[in-house]
Formats: sequence, structure tokens, C-alpha cells
Amino acid sequence: MYRHFMSSSVQTLCLFCLVALLLTGLSGVRMLAHAATSTKISVAQDGSGNYKTVQAAVNAVPANNKNHVVIYIKNGTYKEVVTVPTNKPYITFYGQNAKNTIITYNNYHGKAKSGGGTFGTNDSASVFIEATDFSAYNLTFQNSAGAVGQAVAINVTGDRAIFDNCQFLGWQDTLYAQTGRQYYDNSYITGRVDYVFGDATAVFQNSEFYNVNSSGGTITAQNRASASETTGYVLTNDKIDGALANSTYLGRPWGPYARVIVRDSSIGTDITAAGWENWSTADYHKTAYFAEYNNTGPGSNTSGRISWAYQLTATQAQQYTVNAFLNQDGWLTTAQNYLNTLIASGFLA
Repeated sequence: MYRHFMSSSVQTLCLFCLVALLLTGLSGVRMLAHAATSTKISVAQDGSGNYKTVQAAVNAVPANNKNHVVIYIKNGTYKEVVTVPTNKPYITFYGQNAKNTIITYNNYHGKAKSGGGTFGTNDSASVFIEATDFSAYNLTFQNSAGAVGQAVAINVTGDRAIFDNCQFLGWQDTLYAQTGRQYYDNSYITGRVDYVFGDATAVFQNSEFYNVNSSGGTITAQNRASASETTGYVLTNDKIDGALANSTYLGRPWGPYARVIVRDSSIGTDITAAGWENWSTADYHKTAYFAEYNNTGPGSNTSGRISWAYQLTATQAQQYTVNAFLNQDGWLTTAQNYLNTLIASGFLA
């Protein structure tokens, strides 16, 4: 099926399967079947890989592929706009090193397009993830446009997306967690205004949010449109810090029923006493759901919080764990087991 990738780039898993079966039990059989048909192709700017650009590697993946494809990206700064389209699921970007493997571009809202017209926020991203079952490890996603307004580093609309040990660097609207279920672990996210925004069902765990603002800003701008939607953002076991004390809000409601929960996290002095703010042009504070639980650090003091923010009880907080909020059908566990299988086999070495 993947003959056009060249035989040297195709690595199938076989010798480790018996050991992996013993480790995972019979429930791992399906996962191992997928792993056994996985393909790896490589990207390197110096020509030592199968392709010199990330987009060329994505283009080489067959449309409507059924098996996992790992695109191994060697260190380098790849200045290109990358799109993983809807008809190419089961792709993994695996970087050589998170800080030294960078995908970046500099489009922004209002920038002139070469063919006429201007970019909007939605199409200003350096990377677009439209396909389902995408994952990324050890990578930096960056928009290098600077302080020019909305300039997206990554726009994620595909369901069941995972980002592990990744950096997301930008200024305003850095990470567009737009739709679908998304999981971010052990990652680093920077920005000034609304730099995590959209209407995905997303959990950010074991990660750091760094506010690069010099004159005030907001971390999240969640966009849930109705109380019946299951979407929202959960920040858990994270570190929240910034460049300027008492300057940043945890979030503001982009949509009338915006939902953000910050729990079990360390909150620095950069967060204002009020904690949250309303969207300036609407009364969304009447229906938004912003809540905190069991946080620590100087910015976690809730005595000065706005009156419409919630402080959760231990029972209420149980709704906002990774499994309860994001992993009800086990998709995340299956995906993580798959990666662990690839690592154990040496497939990603």
C-alpha cells in the first residue's frame, strides 16, 4: 500500500509483538494490529530524509489511509504553511527535539494575500489540522508575525487530536482549539491576548502557559454557543506564569456559554485578583461558566474574584478530570497505548 514511500522508509513492527501482547493483554490486540501496519517517513532540510518539507511528506500519505503514518521530522526551522486535510487521518508528527524542530510562518489577520484579498484570523495559521486522529510529539508550532494582531500558530478542527511535549508560540490567538476533542500534555503555550481560543472540548495537562504581555491580556477565549454543548477547556496540573504582575486574566467568554475550568494548577502573580473578565461587547458573563478548584500560588487567591466565577467542590470537580471530560469512550487511552507500543518497539528511534 505504501510502496511509493521507498522500501528504506517503511518500517513494520513484528519482533516485539509477542512481548507487547504479554504487556498489554488481549485488549491490546487491535492496537497491535494497527501498529504492525504503521509506516514511518522522514523529513530533513538537508536532504537526508525522504522529503525536505513537512507538507511534501503529508502530501505523500494516501488519501483516506486506514493505517497510521508517522512523519519523523528532523531538527530544523521549517518555514511553511502545513495542512493535514480531512481525508488523511491517522497521521503522527514526531519531532527530533521540541525546541529545535520548528514549524513556523508569519501570516496574520489583515495581511495581504498574493492573489488578492487579506488573511482573516481563521486562515492565518502556520499549521492546519483538519483530519481526525492526529497526534504530534516533540515539536514547536509558531507564528512569527509578532505583535500585529491575530496571528495563529495552529488551527485544530479534527477530532481526537493529541499534542505531547510541544511548544505553541505566538502573540495573539496563538492556539486555535476550534472544534473536536483535543488533548495537550507536557506542553508550553505563549501569547498575550486570547491565545487559547475556540470551541473544542480540550484538556491541557502538565503544561505551562506563559503570558508575554506588557499591558494586559487574557489566556483563554472559549466559544461555547449553548448550554447543551459538551465543549469547554479544562486546565489541570498546569503552571500559569507571565512577564508582568497583575496584568492577565484567566479568560473571557468569546461565546455566551463559554466554559473554562482551572484546577490543581499553580497560578502566578501575573493573574489579576478578579481572575476573569467579560467580553466587552456582550453580557456573556450571565451565562458563561468559569470555575476554579484546588489551585495554588499567589494568583490562586479567590477572595477578589468576580462575582460570576465559580469555586468548585471536590464532588463538582470530578466532572472535569481527563477521563470524565474528554476520554469517556476510551479514545485517548487507545491512542496513548499505540504510541507506547511504537516506542517500546524502537519504531520511533
